[in-house]
Amino acid sequence: MIQNALSIIIALGVLITFHEFGHYFVARLCGVKVLRFSVGFGKPIYKYTAKSGTEFTLAMIPLGGYVRMLDGRENDVPNALKSQAFNYKTVWQRIAIVAAGPIANFILAIAIYGLVAGMGIQSVAPKVDSVIANSPLAQTQIENGAEITRLNGVRTQSWEEVNLALADLIGKSGRYSVRYLPENSSIEEESDFELDRWLVGGEPSNLITQFGVVPWRPTVVPSIAEVVDGGAAQQAGFEIGDIVLQVNTDDVPDWQSFVVWVQKSPSVELDVTVERSGQLKTLYLTPASRDVNGVAVGYAGLAVQPPILSQEDLRTREFGLFGAVAYGVEQTWKMTALTVSSIGKMIQGLISLDNLSGPITIAKVASASADSGVQSFLKFMAYLSVSLGVLNLLPIPMLDGGHLLFFGIEAARRKPVSERIQGLAYRFGASILFAMMAVALFNDIARL
Repeated sequence: MIQNALSIIIALGVLITFHEFGHYFVARLCGVKVLRFSVGFGKPIYKYTAKSGTEFTLAMIPLGGYVRMLDGRENDVPNALKSQAFNYKTVWQRIAIVAAGPIANFILAIAIYGLVAGMGIQSVAPKVDSVIANSPLAQTQIENGAEITRLNGVRTQSWEEVNLALADLIGKSGRYSVRYLPENSSIEEESDFELDRWLVGGEPSNLITQFGVVPWRPTVVPSIAEVVDGGAAQQAGFEIGDIVLQVNTDDVPDWQSFVVWVQKSPSVELDVTVERSGQLKTLYLTPASRDVNGVAVGYAGLAVQPPILSQEDLRTREFGLFGAVAYGVEQTWKMTALTVSSIGKMIQGLISLDNLSGPITIAKVASASADSGVQSFLKFMAYLSVSLGVLNLLPIPMLDGGHLLFFGIEAARRKPVSERIQGLAYRFGASILFAMMAVALFNDIARL
């Protein structure tokens, strides 16, 4: 729970700060007096007033932020300060100030993706272990052991890229292609498959499986790499280097099989046969019990020796400075297009509203990505930054996109939209936002 909270606070804190700094920076360039720069809502826990008179605030609720500028629409502005008021600036300056927030999020996403590329990207090759019957992929000629190289024209060098290519196919109908490299072959082949409103109305939970792929994964030998002090395994006598062979006379072919045994046996004694220094030993393990979403799950306190993959099973990409920047731009564009497409499909009813997520799901994903390593957490932050940028550009009053819509109309007709119409639009926009937040929060609770 603490890790969930810390992960989401770090992620949202960075993204919100960059977003609001975009507004702040361009407002200062345009000569607007900024009264307050706040990260978070509610009661301030830290304040600092700069020489410019701007009050920088860190508030208790880290779910947003704002930049408050001198504005004659909110308070009377003395004649001497009117040149520094937001509403007295030209419409193009106001457009620049409002657009700067979402643009800052896209720039941040490019920087984060570029950083990930600079660290080097290594992933497991997207090889097919088996094909699920009666699935889209089952229509093709692809065989077990083949590596997917392109899907619907999109190059795929990892399962993540396969997943993104599949996300673009949700709701679509037609004939599409998959290119693949058969096992022990250097010549790519191509095969077609048909979709008919694929996954419309459903909840895409695992696109790769729903497409019909069981991904290849290396066999993880159940060789013990770590024994937790005071845990059930240590009490049973496990040692580093032990190789688990059997549980209750059933063979254990891999680590996952052993994990299944442990998890389904909370507080139940298991007879575990291990190989230690060439000799067989029988240990009596009683997994501890812990609650996971209301279900008792066994826990032993062991870590496995990770498998060593061959270079044939890995895809490694190294980038120089310019290559990393180009990768950052490319990934940001891809994720922006995917987000816009997903919103469009949701409006059309091709994607269920059940897929809307709120702060609880975001926190869980942030925590899981942090568990998976620095690169996973950085990629999550980059995608969240893209999402924040896209959502803020939606033409909904109360969002940056709503302000841009009104300023665009003002620029076209050379006079501002009446305050009455803007007031009605803001109330309508608030209703939409609160409804979306309610649905997202309901979905979060339902997933729990």
